[in-house]
Amino acid sequence: MSISTLFIKRPIATALLTTGILLVGAVTFPLLPVAPLPQVEFPTIQVNAALPGAIPDTMASSEATPLENQLALIPGITQMTSNSGIGSVAITIQFDLNKSVDAAAQEVQSAISAAAGQLPTNLPSPPNYRKVNPADSPILILSMTSDVLPLTQVSDYATNVVSQQISQLSGVAQVSVMGEQKPAVRVQVDPAKLASLGLGLDDVRGVIASSTVNTPKGSINGARQALSIYANDQLLKAEPYNDLILAYRKGAPIRVRDVGRAVDGPEQSRTSALVNNRRGVGIVIRKEADANVLETIDRINALLPQLRAAIPPAINVDILSDRSRTIRASVSEVEFHLVLTVALVTVVVFLFLRNLRATLIASAVVPISIIATFAIMHVLGFSLNNLSLMALTISVGFVIDDAIVMLENIYRYIEEGMKPMEAALKGAGEIGFTILSITFSLIAVFIPVLLMGGIVGRLFREFAVTVTIAVLVSGFVSLTFVPMMCSRFLKHHEAPKGKGFRVLMDRILEGFFAKVEHVYESMLSFVLRHRKLTLLSLLL
Repeated sequence: MSISTLFIKRPIATALLTTGILLVGAVTFPLLPVAPLPQVEFPTIQVNAALPGAIPDTMASSEATPLENQLALIPGITQMTSNSGIGSVAITIQFDLNKSVDAAAQEVQSAISAAAGQLPTNLPSPPNYRKVNPADSPILILSMTSDVLPLTQVSDYATNVVSQQISQLSGVAQVSVMGEQKPAVRVQVDPAKLASLGLGLDDVRGVIASSTVNTPKGSINGARQALSIYANDQLLKAEPYNDLILAYRKGAPIRVRDVGRAVDGPEQSRTSALVNNRRGVGIVIRKEADANVLETIDRINALLPQLRAAIPPAINVDILSDRSRTIRASVSEVEFHLVLTVALVTVVVFLFLRNLRATLIASAVVPISIIATFAIMHVLGFSLNNLSLMALTISVGFVIDDAIVMLENIYRYIEEGMKPMEAALKGAGEIGFTILSITFSLIAVFIPVLLMGGIVGRLFREFAVTVTIAVLVSGFVSLTFVPMMCSRFLKHHEAPKGKGFRVLMDRILEGFFAKVEHVYESMLSFVLRHRKLTLLSLLL
């Protein structure tokens, strides 16, 4: 008794089982996320620190070096690079692929805390870190420009309105504002006038820092009531800075206006984003690791009309880069090739078998195997991407092999005069072990890909697993569904007689296959007569 006997004798149960597998795959297909490539998490963390006004050498020695010394003590680091610029430093740490990025983040935070005592005391904020994925490029880039409003006001709406609303959407992981222009007051002084008065830049800085503070002023307590003092010493515009007293010389006050001027402007005048050679603000959006790219971009596009209504009409919000366009085109192209492959395989099978029922039975294995694979892909957390769809495309040729082998062996006995039920039982019993051998031989081909390490291994693991799943499902369907269908629907095929297009095509194909068989028989006969020469040819 073979594996297939039970399924051949219970056609209704076999049909229901196959239908159930097909329906589960069809239901889970819309749930699969869509992405350009498999989601591979690279344990990479970036540490950022800022000290406005510091030159790169100062940033490298005072901030980068203490941080690097502590971060280097973390185990599992494969590469650490730092980039020091004017007023900022960024340290990128790459960990071993087997290290958890969450565990690495905790160790990085501990290293930052340990280095705090060696860092400058005048940092505006302590160093921070964030998890980054070098392979995760932005899914959407927006631009905000205006011909009327100043760039600082455009930047304010980008930071406090647009980016805040987008970051709340499901699937959005990070929203960054590029070219941000925060409003600030810039005090411009003449060094020559300062020197003539015996003052330095540090004197000016100290006066400015102590003159604009937001500290509590206390309260006035009476017998029956207490009043809080709401006075605020912060200077928010440039004009009041001009009246600040820097020092006294010969009893006369020296004010900022005497040695320079205070003007309203951006915090970083050298930083900007260019949109078609116009200054503007860019909003870079990245998705969560397991989010569907297309659905996330659709949510953002649906929110854009509300965002445009919430900001002044003078600000233009445009889409600079949209990854959904290339992803949709790429996935659509692969899906088209998948359907085309199935159609071509069906045509080839029909040309060889020249039997519509046999062709439909063998070809049915392809959609069943591929659609059932979607269910297991969903369980494993895979996505529809270029590599997984390519795996399904090339697996079309693999999944139909088992069905053709099973079908041909059963059909051979039917041609010899056996009843379909007897032919199915006998043919399936003879070929069952061969089907298993073919299935596991194909799987063995992809074992090296499954065991491949490094970044390439992680990328192609989803490809190898997808092919393996499709081959396993096809082997199961070929041992159950195919022999059951053969026992119920195949009949003895008589060669067409008379005249007509069908008879002509049948004769042409039969003659062609007879010639191919004759050539193969001659080659096989030659090889068997010259065995030593055949073995030596392997060396060549």
